[in-house]
Amino acid sequence: MVKSQEIDQAVDMSLAESAGELSLHQRILGDIEDRILSGEWQPGFRIPFEVDLAEQYKCSRMTVNKALTQLAKTGLIERRRKSGSYVTQPRAQSAVLEIRDIKLEVQSLGLAYDYRLLSKTRRRSNTDDKHRLGLNAAAPILEVNCTHFGGVRPFCFEQRLINLAAVPDAAAETFDLEAPGPWLLNRVPWSAAEHTIRAIAADEAIATALAVPSGTPCLTVERRTWSNGSYVTHVRLIYPGERHALIANFTPSQPK
Repeated sequence: MVKSQEIDQAVDMSLAESAGELSLHQRILGDIEDRILSGEWQPGFRIPFEVDLAEQYKCSRMTVNKALTQLAKTGLIERRRKSGSYVTQPRAQSAVLEIRDIKLEVQSLGLAYDYRLLSKTRRRSNTDDKHRLGLNAAAPILEVNCTHFGGVRPFCFEQRLINLAAVPDAAAETFDLEAPGPWLLNRVPWSAAEHTIRAIAADEAIATALAVPSGTPCLTVERRTWSNGSYVTHVRLIYPGERHALIANFTPSQPK
């Protein structure tokens, strides 16, 4: 009977230890994940070594290793042999043949989205504006510049022209809380769009908006949308080149 009780006690202790290890594993996992997604630990940040984390959480290195391995599988961290573990650089992917909401792009990376209006100017179109919006003569337009954030870092710089003849309501909109892209998509049904993709070097305005050095390689997606016989808007979406990629889905053409 005594022997049976000892076995039961040993089993209970083993189960308690396992439960404790599991809860510690989840706690370590959650703590590191929160620090990455909140922006406290930026891309490239070296995560404390396993031995240091084990000491901090008063647990075995095996428990720490298990948590780090799971984070590596989700893509939040990168484990480098003999060097340690580092926060990975999120790499966004935009569909070339779609008009996607930048907020959804950011959130798909597990990052908090934020938006900041930089300027909004109503003016008469100049020669370049007329070319971009397909205007035959000078007309009133709205120029909007804003920055989209992923976590604490600038994700995309938006330079947009809106044809006020096609969207007169835009003149009264503040765009303080909502970016012009989703605002337009919710109000103006577009019938066609045109994408142009370029690689550029960041000038002073772009570098300031994206918080990168001047001359940084950037990826630019220029888009014009058409509705009711005229262009509604022209937008340049500018991304730091190393943090963005474009994808396109297509199928083989059918033989004639």
